[in-house]
Amino acid sequence: MAPPVLKKNYRCSRSLKQFYGGGPFIVSSDGSFIVCACGDAINIVDSSDSSLKSTIEGESDTLTALALSPDDKLLFSAGHSRQIRVWDLETLKCIRSWKGHEGPVMGMACHASGGLLATAGADRKVLVWDVDGGFCTHYFKGHKGVVSTIMFHPDATKNILFSGSDDATVRAWDLMAKNTEKKCLAILEKHFSAVTSIAVSEDGWTLLSAGRDKVVNLWDLHDYSCKTTVATYEVLEAVTTVSSGTPFASFVASLDQKSKKKKTASQDTHFITVGERGVVRIWKSEGSVCLFEQKSSDITVSSDDEESRRGFIAAVMLPSDRGLLCVTADQQFFIYSVEENLEESELVLSKRLVGYNEEIADMKFLGDEEQFLAVATNLEEVRVYDVATMSCSYVLAGHKEVVLSLDTCVSNSGNVLVVTGSKDKTVRLWNATSKSCIGVGTGHNGDILAVAFSKKSHGFFVSGSGDQTLKVWSLDGISEDSEEPINLKTRSVVAAHDKDINSVAVSSKDTLVCTGSEDRTASVWSLPDLVHVVTLKGHKRRIFSVEFSHVDKCVMTASGDKTIKMWTMPDGSCLRTFEGHTSSVLRASFITEGAQFVSCGADGLLKLWNVQTGECIATYDQHEDKVWALAVGKKTEMIATGGGDAVINLWHDSTASDKEDEFRKEEETILRGQELENAVLDAEYTKAIRLAFELRRPHKVYELFAGLCKKRESDDQIVKALQGLEKEEIRLLFEYLREWNTKPNRCHIAQYVLYQTFNIRPPTEIVQVKGIGELLEGLIPYSQRHFNRMDRFVRSSFLLDYTLGEMSVIDPETETEYPKDKKIEEEEVIGSVSAMEQDVDQKTPSRKRKSQKSKDRSNKKRLIAEAQGNVIAV
Repeated sequence: MAPPVLKKNYRCSRSLKQFYGGGPFIVSSDGSFIVCACGDAINIVDSSDSSLKSTIEGESDTLTALALSPDDKLLFSAGHSRQIRVWDLETLKCIRSWKGHEGPVMGMACHASGGLLATAGADRKVLVWDVDGGFCTHYFKGHKGVVSTIMFHPDATKNILFSGSDDATVRAWDLMAKNTEKKCLAILEKHFSAVTSIAVSEDGWTLLSAGRDKVVNLWDLHDYSCKTTVATYEVLEAVTTVSSGTPFASFVASLDQKSKKKKTASQDTHFITVGERGVVRIWKSEGSVCLFEQKSSDITVSSDDEESRRGFIAAVMLPSDRGLLCVTADQQFFIYSVEENLEESELVLSKRLVGYNEEIADMKFLGDEEQFLAVATNLEEVRVYDVATMSCSYVLAGHKEVVLSLDTCVSNSGNVLVVTGSKDKTVRLWNATSKSCIGVGTGHNGDILAVAFSKKSHGFFVSGSGDQTLKVWSLDGISEDSEEPINLKTRSVVAAHDKDINSVAVSSKDTLVCTGSEDRTASVWSLPDLVHVVTLKGHKRRIFSVEFSHVDKCVMTASGDKTIKMWTMPDGSCLRTFEGHTSSVLRASFITEGAQFVSCGADGLLKLWNVQTGECIATYDQHEDKVWALAVGKKTEMIATGGGDAVINLWHDSTASDKEDEFRKEEETILRGQELENAVLDAEYTKAIRLAFELRRPHKVYELFAGLCKKRESDDQIVKALQGLEKEEIRLLFEYLREWNTKPNRCHIAQYVLYQTFNIRPPTEIVQVKGIGELLEGLIPYSQRHFNRMDRFVRSSFLLDYTLGEMSVIDPETETEYPKDKKIEEEEVIGSVSAMEQDVDQKTPSRKRKSQKSKDRSNKKRLIAEAQGNVIAV
């Protein structure tokens, strides 16, 4: 049998992060993205898969209101600081900001023309601003409470602004009125509590207002009279109208036909309400008839207590027939759509986007195809995510307290089963195919911290608890299609440890079960009677994870002592200890047929290991907190990690793709290298320099510049080559120049290229180069040293001029220009020296004159040589 191909690298392909922390949100005009408040940051999220498109970092200001321009190019935000900011969504930069309210801005709305912005404040004022100028155009006051909701009339030709307040009134403001007293067109007083939402009908002549007094009022905008009051018997948070020509309109029409009431004129207004009950209801204004109401809420609750129910806090009808968006109090976005069947249409929850997962305790892949991921968070439910879109497909709700552990398997009948252990001291068995609970097991006296299915027969599962006991639960006689859960029975029970059991694992042949405990030991038990086999001792701190190898007879344990140990079965001797984590190792799982394994820990790291060599192949840092959960797909060997930072990361094996990319890059490098050599041979220096920069070859760049400097009239080619460089290449050029400038044999080339660069590039452009400050700091000291050396050379040349002048070798009265013909200069020097000799001969005796003459002849030659050398040097 061929050995398995070892994995060398994993790549994080998708992440699910917190994108909504409660508070304001706004949907784009086409419904393609949602702008959400998350703390003091603004997240722009793709509505199709909840992926984070971009983030606008705030300035420690809690956001209270958001709005978008009609063309989705500008974003308006406001917070407790009362600062109103305008953001360009292309550059994600604040282009304008101002203050105007005396309290926090509670609501914002942009006019259909995009030129006006209305803001509602906690200071009971309504202000209208010019978007381009940032100045106030209208100042409305009159409300006696916090103005919580605001909107322009959808028809841009009708310059009317509506505002709803905590004073239980809705006011209509005239934007064209010049007289201050006529600015308020009407005060609509029919509510007895705060107005939470307002909407305008499709024909533009009916205003709907919903409040916490459990009614919806319909107002005629011809005379601002109340047409109808619809009692909903529910505290309402949002009301929205149904537009014609949409699937919702067809759905409403079918409901209208089924209603027993006689069909009336088409002037009826149909609207949708959501509130504290967490259900969607569709109403007909004529007769105040509720045409549709969900049978049960899709929002899960922790108990049957009515006070703990969490309803909807907002609702928006999405454009382009995308459905109805409802927002829950626990940061979830529900998207409802109309599903058309052969018999009748129905309203279904098509998508669930989870804005915040809280701390993730455990997770497992579902099914043979591993298209879903079951996640246990710090909640009483299990959320099942679609791996492709990372949207929550459904939830498994039934536990009364937090779910701490889970495991999955595919039964012999083909159904996907899920077992969960909770803080409520019960285990529950779920049929994920029918999304129903089919069994409940009670008997533990502590939190159930670990559960595991059998691997071969799928006829039982085991559970480990905080009461130090290990239990085996039988699945015999359980109907997987049962609508009501039955009581699960235990096969055997054993007091396994002295402290809490943190992890359990079943061997591949269902003959052994291993438990890891807080008492720093792991124990192996034989099934089905739970007879003790061996105790694994060696860890210095508690054991968080245990797992059997699918191939070899060994057990792997992960501990709080920062190590992972491999134990042989059945004698329990330690084969190898793996060290590398800097904090507690919380999970470890085998991959690649037991030849490798992955581990994660409290240091936030995911590590890939080789079992045989004990080497850590790769380390990945994608979490900011402890990584509690680790799931490995049996078929795809895809990895999922989650932890205390509420982030879920999906990892795919990229060994093959990395190898292909490396081969492709190597091939491309060879071709580009050959192209570079051809450009050098063809004397295309501009192209050659550009290719050398692309290939990151600094030595070749130096050779090209040095070759150009040696040629006459090469300035144009150097300037042309430098002008064609991009910003990144300019940064590389300065890095190369910094290195060349430190070497005496290359500094002159560096200084010449630097001179040409500063000549053709303006300072404003050079300053924009990333890291230019550090690069210039490295260039300045050596450049100063080179200039000091040149100053010394110049001073030396002046000393030479003075020396030769005093010796009458050169005429000090002459100009500084040197003769063009070196022979003339040499003859003058020789003539001056000869005159000196004749003068000396006349004053010395003839016998001594001969010897002195020979000495002066040698001195003359030396002086001529030195003078020529210094002239050339100067």
